[in-house]
Amino acid sequence: MTSSAPLSASTPTWNARLWGVLLTVSLVIGLDALDVSMVGVALPSIQADLGLSTSALQWIVSGYVLSYGGLLLLGGRAADLLGRRRVFLTAVAVFAAASVLGGLVDDGALLIATRILKGMAAAFTAPAALSIITTTFAEGPARNKALGVFSVFGASGYSAGLVLSGLLTQVGWRWTFFLPVPVAVIAWIAANRLLPKDGPRASGGYDIPGAITSVGAMLLLVYTVVEAPEAGWAAPSTLIQFAIAAVLLAAFLVIERRSAHPLVRLGILRSGSLARANLGISVFFGGYIGFQFVVMLYFQSVLQWSALQTALGFLPAAVIVAFGSPRMDPLIERVGTARTIAGGVLAHLVGYVLFLVIDRDAPYAVGVLPSMILLGIGFTLAFASFNIQATAGIPDHEQGLAGGLLNTSTQVGGAIGLAIVTAVLTAGGEGKTGPDALLAGFTPALLTITVLSAIGLLIGLSGVLGRRKAEQSADASAQKPAVKSAEESSEERELALVD
Repeated sequence: MTSSAPLSASTPTWNARLWGVLLTVSLVIGLDALDVSMVGVALPSIQADLGLSTSALQWIVSGYVLSYGGLLLLGGRAADLLGRRRVFLTAVAVFAAASVLGGLVDDGALLIATRILKGMAAAFTAPAALSIITTTFAEGPARNKALGVFSVFGASGYSAGLVLSGLLTQVGWRWTFFLPVPVAVIAWIAANRLLPKDGPRASGGYDIPGAITSVGAMLLLVYTVVEAPEAGWAAPSTLIQFAIAAVLLAAFLVIERRSAHPLVRLGILRSGSLARANLGISVFFGGYIGFQFVVMLYFQSVLQWSALQTALGFLPAAVIVAFGSPRMDPLIERVGTARTIAGGVLAHLVGYVLFLVIDRDAPYAVGVLPSMILLGIGFTLAFASFNIQATAGIPDHEQGLAGGLLNTSTQVGGAIGLAIVTAVLTAGGEGKTGPDALLAGFTPALLTITVLSAIGLLIGLSGVLGRRKAEQSADASAQKPAVKSAEESSEERELALVD
């Protein structure tokens, strides 16, 4: 039986029920992340078994990312309006059912359809899970600690998916679809028992025109970027689709400004911390997804590694994330999210630069391992900090929206980053065969990834510089007593919460 009394996490001591809530929602977000990556190593086996073309094969990944990224804003709003517990339970059930279907089908189109359905379910679980945490745990040390645990499940879930995929593909690719089922069922049972009943919900109705235009813009934008490498970036169809996506986005902004019950209250974007977190994580994750794609090709096409060897090549990064993320709370409390994010992005940038000089004969311990270590350190430093930065200072009734925005930025950034890197890789490797020729073709793609990471570092450093200026301004104000405006006080509170 579910208690209707709200849980409290304002004190350092958490009871078993509170831990149960945190671990349950974190487990599901780990499943969402795991499902993004776990199918990657299994793609060649799926292609051989079902006879799919390369263009059809990409939709096993793209279908999930498109529906996940495109519907996250709607998922966040649904969590605020319908109730976080109700949305979470329903979406987890759909996710489990789609996983079963994906493992049973023998038709490529049906398999892609199940992936789209799973992405839709994940789009509702992710913001609901994040808002459950941010409304259960008091802002400050308690919430930061909870988000650290939440982030380790998400980050390590993605990394673990690569390793598990290699192991399961040795047995059969269908097991990569069946594995999430028992975990999702256990999570659903635990959530049904542990999550408190939904309290007061956000007032207002549904912004249907806003939902249609925002989802349409996101889906078309990501679809166009994914398809552009094959169709051509300057092809009429590509340009028309980009134009339509821009028109839909402009229409969405106009609708949100005029709607009585907007899907996205545009004023929420005035939060500097939220805006930086969304922009930063989109570039951060986009660079990582592109790098992962290139490294997987390096392992399999250049080094001729098996699926299992390829998966194990990413293991060091996964181990660092798993052990490091839960221990990040004291560091974040001491130095602030701006500095930890900048440090994490810098670690990724150095890792990408080191990989630029990779050659066919470089031992793993010398050529690959340093980059993997830096990737693990970077994720550990930045991932939890992005979540804290994006949700600090946001009222409870908009936590679902803030979570949806952050996850949308992550998925859309990943899809766009991968599409850009793939386009550069295709152009650089056109007509080239053999391991050495393929390796030479990777250089332009790796340079692109490095540039993306450098842009991310500039975004991260802007947060550090902004914090310094705010501290200097606060010191100057302290020397000249004056009555502070409500806006100034709000800005200082946000600074204290975020950094």
